[in-house]
Amino acid sequence: MIFASCGHILALSSSALLSSINVFIAPTPSRRMSTTWWSRLSKQQQDDQDDRASELQFGEKDQGTQKPHKDNADLGPGELTFEEDTAGGMGRYLGVTSCTLLIVGKIIGSGIFSTPSSILSSVGSVGASLMLWVLGFLLSFCGLFIWLEFGTMFPRSGGEKVYLEAVYKKPKYLATIIFAANAILLGFTASNCIVFASNILVAAGQSAGRWNERGVALGVMFFVTFLHGIAPKTGVLIMNLLSIFKIVILVFVVVTGWVVLSGKTRVVDPYYNFRNAFAGSSTSSNDYATATFKVLYAYTGWSNVNYVMNDVRNPVRTLKIAGPLGLGICTVLYSLANVAYFSAATKTEIIESGVTVASLFFGNVFGSVAERALSVFIALSALGNVITVTFVAARVNQELAKEGIPLPFGNKFWASNWPTGKSPLPGLIIHLIPSIIVIIGPPPNIAYPFILDVEGYPQQIINFFIVIGLFYLRWKKPDAIRPFKVWWPLAVFFLAAACFLLIAPFLKPANGVGDTPPLPYYLYCLVGIAVMFVGVLYWFAWRIMLPKVFGYELVPRKEILDDGTFVTVYLYRKMQ
Repeated sequence: MIFASCGHILALSSSALLSSINVFIAPTPSRRMSTTWWSRLSKQQQDDQDDRASELQFGEKDQGTQKPHKDNADLGPGELTFEEDTAGGMGRYLGVTSCTLLIVGKIIGSGIFSTPSSILSSVGSVGASLMLWVLGFLLSFCGLFIWLEFGTMFPRSGGEKVYLEAVYKKPKYLATIIFAANAILLGFTASNCIVFASNILVAAGQSAGRWNERGVALGVMFFVTFLHGIAPKTGVLIMNLLSIFKIVILVFVVVTGWVVLSGKTRVVDPYYNFRNAFAGSSTSSNDYATATFKVLYAYTGWSNVNYVMNDVRNPVRTLKIAGPLGLGICTVLYSLANVAYFSAATKTEIIESGVTVASLFFGNVFGSVAERALSVFIALSALGNVITVTFVAARVNQELAKEGIPLPFGNKFWASNWPTGKSPLPGLIIHLIPSIIVIIGPPPNIAYPFILDVEGYPQQIINFFIVIGLFYLRWKKPDAIRPFKVWWPLAVFFLAAACFLLIAPFLKPANGVGDTPPLPYYLYCLVGIAVMFVGVLYWFAWRIMLPKVFGYELVPRKEILDDGTFVTVYLYRKMQ
Protein backbone atom coordinates (compact mmCIF):
# COMPACT_ATOMS: atom_id res chain seq x y z
CA MET A 1 0.00 0.00 0.00
CA ILE A 2 1.24 3.51 0.86
CA PHE A 3 4.15 2.09 2.84
CA ALA A 4 5.12 0.05 -0.18
CA SER A 5 4.99 3.24 -2.27
CA CYS A 6 7.29 4.95 0.20
CA GLY A 7 9.63 2.00 -0.04
CA HIS A 8 9.50 2.25 -3.81
CA ILE A 9 10.41 5.94 -3.58
CA LEU A 10 13.38 5.10 -1.38
CA ALA A 11 14.46 2.39 -3.81
CA LEU A 12 14.30 4.86 -6.70
CA SER A 13 16.32 7.35 -4.63
CA SER A 14 19.00 4.72 -3.95
CA SER A 15 19.07 3.86 -7.65
CA ALA A 16 19.49 7.53 -8.52
CA LEU A 17 22.29 7.78 -5.99
CA LEU A 18 24.15 4.82 -7.47
CA SER A 19 23.67 6.18 -10.97
CA SER A 20 25.05 9.55 -9.91
CA ILE A 21 28.08 7.93 -8.31
CA ASN A 22 28.63 5.83 -11.43
CA VAL A 23 28.60 9.03 -13.49
CA PHE A 24 31.09 10.49 -11.05
CA ILE A 25 33.42 7.50 -11.01
CA ALA A 26 33.41 6.67 -14.68
CA PRO A 27 32.32 9.66 -16.80
CA THR A 28 32.14 8.88 -20.49
CA PRO A 29 32.00 11.18 -23.52
CA SER A 30 28.39 10.11 -24.17
CA ARG A 31 27.35 11.63 -20.90
CA ARG A 32 28.77 15.04 -21.75
CA MET A 33 26.61 17.83 -23.10
CA SER A 34 26.54 17.88 -26.86
CA THR A 35 25.29 21.42 -27.59
CA THR A 36 27.83 23.65 -29.32
CA TRP A 37 27.74 26.65 -26.97
CA TRP A 38 28.19 24.52 -23.89
CA SER A 39 31.07 22.20 -24.83
CA ARG A 40 33.58 23.88 -27.11
CA LEU A 41 36.28 21.34 -26.43
CA SER A 42 36.85 18.44 -28.75
CA LYS A 43 37.98 15.07 -27.46
CA GLN A 44 41.57 15.99 -28.29
CA GLN A 45 41.25 19.26 -26.36
CA GLN A 46 39.89 17.34 -23.38
CA ASP A 47 42.89 15.01 -23.53
CA ASP A 48 45.23 18.01 -23.68
CA GLN A 49 43.46 19.47 -20.66
CA ASP A 50 43.95 16.26 -18.70
CA ASP A 51 47.61 16.21 -19.71
CA ARG A 52 48.09 19.76 -18.43
CA ALA A 53 46.42 18.84 -15.15
CA SER A 54 48.75 15.85 -14.83
CA GLU A 55 51.81 17.98 -15.57
CA LEU A 56 50.90 20.21 -12.65
CA GLN A 57 51.21 17.28 -10.25
CA PHE A 58 54.43 17.24 -8.26
CA GLY A 59 56.55 14.15 -8.34
CA GLU A 60 57.55 14.35 -4.68
CA LYS A 61 55.63 12.76 -1.85
CA ASP A 62 54.05 14.93 0.86
CA GLN A 63 52.94 13.05 3.94
CA GLY A 64 52.47 9.94 1.86
CA THR A 65 50.53 11.52 -1.01
CA GLN A 66 51.21 13.63 -4.07
CA LYS A 67 51.09 17.38 -3.66
CA PRO A 68 48.02 19.03 -5.23
CA HIS A 69 48.01 20.65 -8.62
CA LYS A 70 47.82 24.42 -8.74
CA ASP A 71 44.45 25.98 -9.44
CA ASN A 72 43.54 27.99 -12.52
CA ALA A 73 45.89 30.90 -11.92
CA ASP A 74 44.60 32.86 -14.93
CA LEU A 75 41.19 33.11 -13.24
CA GLY A 76 42.91 34.61 -10.19
CA PRO A 77 40.56 34.20 -7.21
CA GLY A 78 41.65 36.76 -4.62
CA GLU A 79 44.97 38.54 -4.16
CA LEU A 80 47.07 35.57 -3.04
CA THR A 81 48.58 32.97 -5.36
CA PHE A 82 47.91 29.27 -4.82
CA GLU A 83 51.25 28.72 -3.07
CA GLU A 84 50.77 31.77 -0.84
CA ASP A 85 47.20 30.88 0.09
CA THR A 86 48.07 27.31 1.08
CA ALA A 87 51.11 28.24 3.22
CA GLY A 88 51.11 28.17 7.03
CA GLY A 89 49.15 26.18 9.62
CA MET A 90 49.52 22.46 10.23
CA GLY A 91 49.95 21.58 6.57
CA ARG A 92 48.02 18.82 4.81
CA TYR A 93 46.89 16.30 7.41
CA LEU A 94 43.29 15.38 6.46
CA GLY A 95 42.91 12.21 4.37
CA VAL A 96 39.90 10.52 2.77
CA THR A 97 38.63 9.05 6.04
CA SER A 98 38.82 12.32 7.98
CA CYS A 99 37.23 14.25 5.12
CA THR A 100 34.38 11.74 4.82
CA LEU A 101 33.78 11.98 8.58
CA LEU A 102 34.01 15.77 8.31
CA ILE A 103 31.05 15.68 5.92
CA VAL A 104 29.12 13.10 7.95
CA GLY A 105 29.80 15.00 11.18
CA LYS A 106 28.36 18.21 9.74
CA ILE A 107 25.33 16.65 8.05
CA ILE A 108 24.31 14.46 10.99
CA GLY A 109 23.82 17.04 13.69
CA SER A 110 20.48 17.70 15.28
CA GLY A 111 18.55 18.02 12.01
CA ILE A 112 17.52 14.40 11.53
CA PHE A 113 16.67 14.11 15.23
CA SER A 114 14.91 17.45 15.60
CA THR A 115 13.45 18.85 12.37
CA PRO A 116 11.10 16.05 11.15
CA SER A 117 8.37 17.40 13.44
CA SER A 118 8.53 20.97 12.09
CA ILE A 119 8.75 19.69 8.50
CA LEU A 120 5.68 17.53 9.02
CA SER A 121 3.91 20.48 10.65
CA SER A 122 4.64 22.67 7.63
CA VAL A 123 3.52 20.29 4.87
CA GLY A 124 0.73 18.58 6.81
CA SER A 125 1.19 14.94 5.75
CA VAL A 126 3.60 12.04 6.14
CA GLY A 127 3.76 11.40 2.40
CA ALA A 128 4.63 15.00 1.55
CA SER A 129 7.23 15.02 4.32
CA LEU A 130 8.96 11.90 2.94
CA MET A 131 8.90 13.37 -0.57
CA LEU A 132 10.65 16.49 0.71
CA TRP A 133 13.41 14.38 2.26
CA VAL A 134 13.89 12.71 -1.14
CA LEU A 135 13.93 16.15 -2.81
CA GLY A 136 16.52 17.31 -0.29
CA PHE A 137 18.75 14.37 -1.19
CA LEU A 138 18.43 15.12 -4.93
CA LEU A 139 19.19 18.82 -4.47
CA SER A 140 22.12 18.03 -2.21
CA PHE A 141 23.69 15.70 -4.77
CA CYS A 142 23.21 18.27 -7.52
CA GLY A 143 24.86 20.87 -5.33
CA LEU A 144 27.65 18.47 -4.40
CA PHE A 145 28.57 17.87 -8.05
CA ILE A 146 28.56 21.62 -8.78
CA TRP A 147 30.85 22.23 -5.81
CA LEU A 148 33.04 19.33 -6.94
CA GLU A 149 33.66 21.10 -10.24
CA PHE A 150 34.57 24.35 -8.51
CA GLY A 151 36.53 22.63 -5.76
CA THR A 152 38.71 20.69 -8.17
CA MET A 153 39.26 23.81 -10.29
CA PHE A 154 40.32 25.83 -7.24
CA PRO A 155 41.66 23.41 -4.59
CA ARG A 156 42.10 26.00 -1.85
CA SER A 157 40.24 26.76 1.39
CA GLY A 158 37.28 29.14 1.50
CA GLY A 159 34.58 27.38 -0.49
CA GLU A 160 32.11 29.84 -2.02
CA LYS A 161 34.43 32.76 -1.21
CA VAL A 162 36.96 31.46 -3.74
CA TYR A 163 34.37 30.59 -6.39
CA LEU A 164 32.60 33.95 -6.18
CA GLU A 165 35.93 35.77 -6.42
CA ALA A 166 36.87 33.78 -9.53
CA VAL A 167 33.63 34.72 -11.31
CA TYR A 168 32.52 38.13 -10.01
CA LYS A 169 35.74 40.12 -10.21
CA LYS A 170 34.14 43.54 -10.65
CA PRO A 171 33.42 45.56 -8.61
CA LYS A 172 36.53 44.32 -6.86
CA TYR A 173 35.89 42.73 -3.45
CA LEU A 174 32.11 43.24 -3.60
CA ALA A 175 31.39 39.50 -3.81
CA THR A 176 33.98 38.81 -1.10
CA ILE A 177 32.48 41.34 1.34
CA ILE A 178 28.90 40.15 0.77
CA PHE A 179 29.98 36.57 1.40
CA ALA A 180 31.92 37.71 4.48
CA ALA A 181 28.84 39.43 5.91
CA ASN A 182 26.87 36.21 5.56
CA ALA A 183 29.69 33.97 6.83
CA ILE A 184 30.46 36.10 9.90
CA LEU A 185 27.05 37.48 10.92
CA LEU A 186 25.08 34.31 10.14
CA GLY A 187 27.91 31.83 10.64
CA PHE A 188 26.90 31.04 14.19
CA THR A 189 26.53 27.57 15.68
CA ALA A 190 23.79 28.48 18.13
CA SER A 191 21.09 26.05 17.01
CA ASN A 192 22.97 22.85 17.86
CA CYS A 193 24.23 24.37 21.11
CA ILE A 194 20.57 24.89 22.03
CA VAL A 195 19.71 21.32 21.02
CA PHE A 196 22.60 19.98 23.10
CA ALA A 197 21.48 22.01 26.11
CA SER A 198 17.82 21.01 25.92
CA ASN A 199 18.59 17.29 25.50
CA ILE A 200 21.26 17.10 28.17
CA LEU A 201 18.89 18.80 30.63
CA VAL A 202 16.17 16.26 29.78
CA ALA A 203 18.66 13.43 30.35
CA ALA A 204 19.58 14.94 33.71
CA GLY A 205 15.94 15.17 34.73
CA GLN A 206 16.00 18.97 34.78
CA SER A 207 13.47 21.34 33.25
CA ALA A 208 14.85 23.43 30.40
CA GLY A 209 14.46 26.91 31.84
CA ARG A 210 15.34 30.08 30.00
CA TRP A 211 18.75 30.65 31.56
CA ASN A 212 19.96 27.18 32.47
CA GLU A 213 19.50 26.11 28.84
CA ARG A 214 21.37 29.14 27.58
CA GLY A 215 24.09 28.68 30.18
CA VAL A 216 24.78 25.14 29.01
CA ALA A 217 24.74 26.24 25.36
CA LEU A 218 27.28 29.00 26.07
CA GLY A 219 29.52 26.54 27.93
CA VAL A 220 29.57 24.24 24.91
CA MET A 221 30.46 27.09 22.58
CA PHE A 222 33.40 28.23 24.71
CA PHE A 223 34.67 24.67 25.17
CA VAL A 224 34.69 23.92 21.44
CA THR A 225 36.35 27.24 20.58
CA PHE A 226 39.31 26.67 22.88
CA LEU A 227 39.51 22.96 22.03
CA HIS A 228 40.21 23.74 18.37
CA GLY A 229 42.29 26.81 19.17
CA ILE A 230 44.64 25.28 21.76
CA ALA A 231 44.65 21.54 20.98
CA PRO A 232 43.82 21.22 17.24
CA LYS A 233 44.88 17.57 16.85
CA THR A 234 42.76 16.55 19.83
CA GLY A 235 39.87 18.51 18.36
CA VAL A 236 40.10 16.61 15.06
CA LEU A 237 40.31 13.27 16.90
CA ILE A 238 37.19 14.03 18.97
CA MET A 239 35.44 15.28 15.85
CA ASN A 240 36.10 12.00 14.01
CA LEU A 241 35.08 9.84 16.97
CA LEU A 242 31.79 11.70 17.39
CA SER A 243 31.08 11.36 13.66
CA ILE A 244 31.47 7.59 13.91
CA PHE A 245 29.31 7.64 17.04
CA LYS A 246 26.55 9.46 15.14
CA ILE A 247 26.57 6.86 12.39
CA VAL A 248 26.14 4.17 15.03
CA ILE A 249 23.20 6.06 16.59
CA LEU A 250 21.38 6.38 13.28
CA VAL A 251 22.01 2.73 12.43
CA PHE A 252 20.46 1.86 15.78
CA VAL A 253 17.42 4.05 15.00
CA VAL A 254 17.03 2.37 11.60
CA VAL A 255 17.29 -1.16 13.00
CA THR A 256 14.81 -0.28 15.75
CA GLY A 257 12.43 0.98 13.07
CA TRP A 258 12.63 -2.37 11.29
CA VAL A 259 11.80 -4.14 14.53
CA VAL A 260 8.81 -1.82 15.05
CA LEU A 261 7.52 -2.53 11.54
CA SER A 262 7.76 -6.25 12.23
CA GLY A 263 5.10 -5.77 14.91
CA LYS A 264 7.19 -7.13 17.79
CA THR A 265 7.23 -4.01 19.96
CA ARG A 266 4.80 -2.11 22.17
CA VAL A 267 3.71 0.08 19.20
CA VAL A 268 0.15 -0.99 18.41
CA ASP A 269 -0.13 -0.05 14.73
CA PRO A 270 3.23 0.74 13.09
CA TYR A 271 1.60 1.21 9.65
CA TYR A 272 -0.92 3.83 10.78
CA ASN A 273 0.90 6.82 9.25
CA PHE A 274 1.40 5.07 5.91
CA ARG A 275 -2.32 4.68 5.23
CA ASN A 276 -3.58 7.76 3.38
CA ALA A 277 -0.07 9.13 3.74
CA PHE A 278 -0.82 12.30 1.76
CA ALA A 279 -4.02 13.19 3.63
CA GLY A 280 -3.91 16.75 4.95
CA SER A 281 -1.11 17.90 2.63
CA SER A 282 -0.63 21.65 2.48
CA THR A 283 -1.38 23.50 -0.77
CA SER A 284 0.77 26.55 0.10
CA SER A 285 4.04 27.15 -1.76
CA ASN A 286 5.34 29.01 1.28
CA ASP A 287 4.86 25.94 3.48
CA TYR A 288 6.83 23.74 1.10
CA ALA A 289 9.60 26.31 0.67
CA THR A 290 9.98 26.76 4.43
CA ALA A 291 9.99 22.99 4.97
CA THR A 292 12.53 22.54 2.17
CA PHE A 293 14.86 25.00 3.91
CA LYS A 294 14.71 22.78 6.99
CA VAL A 295 15.38 19.62 4.97
CA LEU A 296 18.34 21.27 3.26
CA TYR A 297 19.58 22.39 6.66
CA ALA A 298 19.52 18.75 7.76
CA TYR A 299 21.63 17.89 4.68
CA THR A 300 23.96 20.87 5.09
CA GLY A 301 27.58 19.79 5.17
CA TRP A 302 28.15 18.11 1.81
CA SER A 303 30.43 21.06 0.88
CA ASN A 304 32.40 20.92 4.14
CA VAL A 305 35.66 19.74 2.60
CA ASN A 306 35.60 22.62 0.10
CA TYR A 307 36.15 25.04 2.98
CA VAL A 308 39.31 23.36 4.33
CA MET A 309 41.14 22.28 1.16
CA ASN A 310 44.43 23.75 2.40
CA ASP A 311 44.43 21.08 5.12
CA VAL A 312 43.62 18.16 2.80
CA ARG A 313 46.18 15.71 1.40
CA ASN A 314 45.91 15.33 -2.38
CA PRO A 315 42.82 17.60 -2.28
CA VAL A 316 41.39 16.96 -5.76
CA ARG A 317 41.35 13.18 -5.41
CA THR A 318 40.19 13.31 -1.78
CA LEU A 319 37.33 15.69 -2.55
CA LYS A 320 36.07 13.52 -5.41
CA ILE A 321 35.93 10.47 -3.12
CA ALA A 322 34.88 11.92 0.23
CA GLY A 323 32.05 14.11 -1.11
CA PRO A 324 29.81 11.44 -2.69
CA LEU A 325 30.74 8.89 -0.03
CA GLY A 326 29.87 11.11 2.92
CA LEU A 327 26.60 12.38 1.45
CA GLY A 328 25.64 8.88 0.28
CA ILE A 329 26.02 7.45 3.78
CA CYS A 330 23.86 10.20 5.26
CA THR A 331 21.18 9.93 2.56
CA VAL A 332 20.59 6.21 3.17
CA LEU A 333 20.48 6.67 6.94
CA TYR A 334 18.19 9.73 6.73
CA SER A 335 15.64 8.01 4.50
CA LEU A 336 15.38 4.93 6.70
CA ALA A 337 15.37 6.94 9.94
CA ASN A 338 12.32 8.94 8.78
CA VAL A 339 10.45 5.72 8.05
CA ALA A 340 11.38 4.54 11.55
CA TYR A 341 10.03 7.73 13.14
CA PHE A 342 6.72 7.50 11.30
CA SER A 343 6.31 3.85 12.25
CA ALA A 344 6.56 4.47 15.99
CA ALA A 345 4.40 7.58 16.55
CA THR A 346 1.27 9.14 15.11
CA LYS A 347 1.36 12.29 13.02
CA THR A 348 -0.10 14.33 15.89
CA GLU A 349 2.48 13.05 18.37
CA ILE A 350 5.36 13.90 16.03
CA ILE A 351 4.09 17.42 15.33
CA GLU A 352 3.67 18.13 19.03
CA SER A 353 7.07 16.65 19.93
CA GLY A 354 8.91 19.86 18.97
CA VAL A 355 12.69 19.41 18.82
CA THR A 356 12.68 16.04 20.64
CA VAL A 357 11.12 13.79 17.99
CA ALA A 358 13.84 11.13 18.37
CA SER A 359 13.25 11.02 22.12
CA LEU A 360 9.55 10.53 21.42
CA PHE A 361 10.43 7.66 19.08
CA PHE A 362 12.44 5.77 21.69
CA GLY A 363 9.96 6.63 24.43
CA ASN A 364 7.14 5.00 22.46
CA VAL A 365 9.24 1.93 21.68
CA PHE A 366 11.18 1.33 24.90
CA GLY A 367 9.69 3.60 27.55
CA SER A 368 10.85 6.67 29.46
CA VAL A 369 14.21 5.23 30.52
CA ALA A 370 15.28 4.74 26.89
CA GLU A 371 13.92 8.18 26.03
CA ARG A 372 16.23 9.73 28.60
CA ALA A 373 19.20 7.70 27.31
CA LEU A 374 18.56 8.79 23.74
CA SER A 375 18.56 12.40 24.88
CA VAL A 376 22.21 11.88 25.82
CA PHE A 377 22.91 10.44 22.36
CA ILE A 378 21.23 13.39 20.64
CA ALA A 379 23.16 15.80 22.83
CA LEU A 380 26.45 14.16 21.84
CA SER A 381 25.41 14.24 18.19
CA ALA A 382 24.69 17.96 18.43
CA LEU A 383 28.05 18.45 20.18
CA GLY A 384 29.81 16.66 17.32
CA ASN A 385 28.09 18.97 14.86
CA VAL A 386 29.17 22.06 16.81
CA ILE A 387 32.78 20.82 16.84
CA THR A 388 32.70 20.16 13.08
CA VAL A 389 31.01 23.45 12.12
CA THR A 390 33.35 25.47 14.32
CA PHE A 391 36.40 23.75 12.82
CA VAL A 392 35.30 24.70 9.30
CA ALA A 393 34.00 28.20 10.08
CA ALA A 394 37.31 29.23 11.65
CA ARG A 395 39.16 28.42 8.44
CA VAL A 396 36.68 30.36 6.32
CA ASN A 397 37.07 33.38 8.63
CA GLN A 398 40.83 33.05 8.38
CA GLU A 399 40.67 33.03 4.57
CA LEU A 400 38.56 36.20 4.62
CA ALA A 401 41.08 37.92 6.88
CA LYS A 402 43.99 36.77 4.67
CA GLU A 403 42.27 38.47 1.75
CA GLY A 404 42.69 41.91 3.38
CA ILE A 405 39.14 42.58 4.50
CA PRO A 406 39.28 45.36 7.14
CA LEU A 407 38.47 44.00 10.59
CA PRO A 408 38.85 45.49 14.10
CA PHE A 409 42.48 45.40 15.38
CA GLY A 410 43.71 44.76 11.81
CA ASN A 411 43.27 41.74 9.61
CA LYS A 412 46.76 40.30 10.29
CA PHE A 413 45.75 39.14 13.76
CA TRP A 414 42.55 37.48 12.52
CA ALA A 415 44.46 35.77 9.68
CA SER A 416 47.06 34.29 12.01
CA ASN A 417 47.34 30.88 13.67
CA TRP A 418 47.92 32.47 17.09
CA PRO A 419 48.86 31.24 19.66
CA THR A 420 49.95 27.72 18.66
CA GLY A 421 51.00 28.50 15.09
CA LYS A 422 48.89 25.55 13.94
CA SER A 423 45.23 26.49 14.42
CA PRO A 424 43.38 29.80 13.80
CA LEU A 425 42.11 30.75 17.28
CA PRO A 426 41.36 34.32 16.08
CA GLY A 427 39.11 32.86 13.36
CA LEU A 428 37.42 30.77 16.05
CA ILE A 429 36.77 33.92 18.10
CA ILE A 430 35.10 35.56 15.09
CA HIS A 431 32.78 32.57 14.99
CA LEU A 432 32.22 32.64 18.75
CA ILE A 433 30.92 36.20 19.01
CA PRO A 434 27.72 35.94 16.88
CA SER A 435 27.02 32.51 18.38
CA ILE A 436 26.96 34.03 21.88
CA ILE A 437 24.61 36.82 20.73
CA VAL A 438 22.13 34.41 19.14
CA ILE A 439 22.16 32.04 22.13
CA ILE A 440 21.46 34.86 24.58
CA GLY A 441 19.04 36.79 22.36
CA PRO A 442 15.68 35.29 21.31
CA PRO A 443 13.60 32.76 23.33
CA PRO A 444 14.77 29.18 22.56
CA ASN A 445 11.33 27.89 21.50
CA ILE A 446 11.18 30.55 18.80
CA ALA A 447 14.91 30.76 18.16
CA TYR A 448 15.45 27.24 16.82
CA PRO A 449 13.00 27.26 13.84
CA PHE A 450 13.80 30.90 13.10
CA ILE A 451 17.55 30.20 13.06
CA LEU A 452 17.03 27.36 10.57
CA ASP A 453 15.10 29.68 8.26
CA VAL A 454 17.50 32.63 8.57
CA GLU A 455 20.56 30.49 7.83
CA GLY A 456 18.89 28.89 4.81
CA TYR A 457 17.72 31.92 2.83
CA PRO A 458 21.02 33.79 2.26
CA GLN A 459 22.68 30.50 1.37
CA GLN A 460 20.16 30.06 -1.44
CA ILE A 461 21.09 33.51 -2.76
CA ILE A 462 24.76 32.47 -2.76
CA ASN A 463 23.88 29.14 -4.39
CA PHE A 464 22.02 31.00 -7.14
CA PHE A 465 25.07 33.09 -8.02
CA ILE A 466 27.41 30.10 -7.76
CA VAL A 467 25.42 28.18 -10.40
CA ILE A 468 25.19 31.26 -12.64
CA GLY A 469 28.95 31.53 -12.24
CA LEU A 470 29.36 27.89 -13.29
CA PHE A 471 27.52 28.56 -16.55
CA TYR A 472 29.51 31.76 -17.08
CA LEU A 473 32.90 30.05 -16.67
CA ARG A 474 31.85 27.18 -18.95
CA TRP A 475 31.08 29.81 -21.61
CA LYS A 476 33.94 32.29 -21.08
CA LYS A 477 36.68 29.87 -19.98
CA PRO A 478 36.08 26.59 -21.85
CA ASP A 479 39.81 25.76 -21.71
CA ALA A 480 40.12 26.06 -17.94
CA ILE A 481 41.36 22.92 -16.17
CA ARG A 482 38.37 20.98 -14.81
CA PRO A 483 39.33 17.65 -13.19
CA PHE A 484 35.61 17.09 -12.68
CA LYS A 485 32.64 18.38 -14.74
CA VAL A 486 29.06 18.30 -13.50
CA TRP A 487 26.41 17.09 -15.95
CA TRP A 488 24.65 20.32 -16.98
CA PRO A 489 21.00 19.18 -16.38
CA LEU A 490 21.89 18.71 -12.70
CA ALA A 491 23.09 22.31 -12.53
CA VAL A 492 19.89 23.53 -14.24
CA PHE A 493 17.75 21.56 -11.76
CA PHE A 494 19.70 23.02 -8.83
CA LEU A 495 19.31 26.52 -10.26
CA ALA A 496 15.54 26.11 -10.72
CA ALA A 497 15.20 24.89 -7.13
CA ALA A 498 17.21 27.87 -5.87
CA CYS A 499 14.91 30.26 -7.75
CA PHE A 500 11.82 28.62 -6.23
CA LEU A 501 13.30 28.77 -2.74
CA LEU A 502 14.05 32.48 -3.18
CA ILE A 503 10.52 33.41 -4.28
CA ALA A 504 8.15 31.04 -2.46
CA PRO A 505 8.88 32.18 1.13
CA PHE A 506 7.26 35.54 0.34
CA LEU A 507 3.96 33.85 -0.55
CA LYS A 508 1.47 33.72 2.32
CA PRO A 509 1.38 30.30 4.06
CA ALA A 510 -1.83 28.35 4.47
CA ASN A 511 -2.11 29.13 8.20
CA GLY A 512 -1.31 32.79 7.60
CA VAL A 513 1.41 32.98 10.25
CA GLY A 514 4.14 30.50 9.26
CA ASP A 515 6.05 28.37 11.77
CA THR A 516 7.63 31.09 13.95
CA PRO A 517 4.71 33.05 15.45
CA PRO A 518 4.51 35.80 16.64
CA LEU A 519 7.25 36.68 14.11
CA PRO A 520 5.99 37.46 10.56
CA TYR A 521 6.40 34.50 8.19
CA TYR A 522 8.55 36.54 5.77
CA LEU A 523 10.84 38.02 8.44
CA TYR A 524 13.64 35.47 8.02
CA CYS A 525 13.91 36.35 4.32
CA LEU A 526 14.18 40.04 5.08
CA VAL A 527 16.77 39.40 7.79
CA GLY A 528 18.85 37.33 5.36
CA ILE A 529 18.64 39.99 2.64
CA ALA A 530 19.44 42.73 5.18
CA VAL A 531 22.60 40.91 6.26
CA MET A 532 23.83 40.72 2.67
CA PHE A 533 22.93 44.40 2.14
CA VAL A 534 25.08 45.23 5.18
CA GLY A 535 27.90 43.69 3.20
CA VAL A 536 27.19 46.01 0.26
CA LEU A 537 27.23 49.07 2.55
CA TYR A 538 30.47 47.91 4.20
CA TRP A 539 32.10 47.46 0.79
CA PHE A 540 30.89 50.88 -0.38
CA ALA A 541 32.27 52.59 2.72
CA TRP A 542 35.65 50.79 2.54
CA ARG A 543 36.32 50.91 -1.19
CA ILE A 544 34.58 54.09 -2.36
CA MET A 545 33.19 56.53 0.21
CA LEU A 546 36.02 56.74 2.78
CA PRO A 547 38.87 56.92 0.21
CA LYS A 548 37.00 59.68 -1.62
CA VAL A 549 36.14 61.68 1.52
CA PHE A 550 39.63 61.49 3.05
CA GLY A 551 41.55 61.57 -0.22
CA TYR A 552 43.50 58.32 -0.13
CA GLU A 553 43.82 55.17 -2.22
CA LEU A 554 44.10 51.55 -1.12
CA VAL A 555 47.42 49.90 -2.02
CA PRO A 556 47.69 46.11 -1.45
CA ARG A 557 50.84 44.59 0.02
CA LYS A 558 51.57 40.97 0.91
CA GLU A 559 53.17 40.10 4.24
CA ILE A 560 54.32 36.83 5.82
CA LEU A 561 53.34 36.21 9.43
CA ASP A 562 55.55 34.42 11.95
CA ASP A 563 53.63 31.16 11.46
CA GLY A 564 54.26 31.21 7.69
CA THR A 565 50.81 32.51 6.72
CA PHE A 566 50.63 34.97 3.83
CA VAL A 567 48.22 37.87 4.27
CA THR A 568 47.17 40.82 2.12
CA VAL A 569 47.44 44.17 3.93
CA TYR A 570 46.06 47.39 2.48
CA LEU A 571 48.05 50.59 2.94
CA TYR A 572 46.37 53.98 2.82
CA ARG A 573 48.33 56.21 0.44
CA LYS A 574 47.47 59.89 0.32
CA MET A 575 46.42 60.98 -3.15
CA GLN A 576 48.15 64.02 -4.64
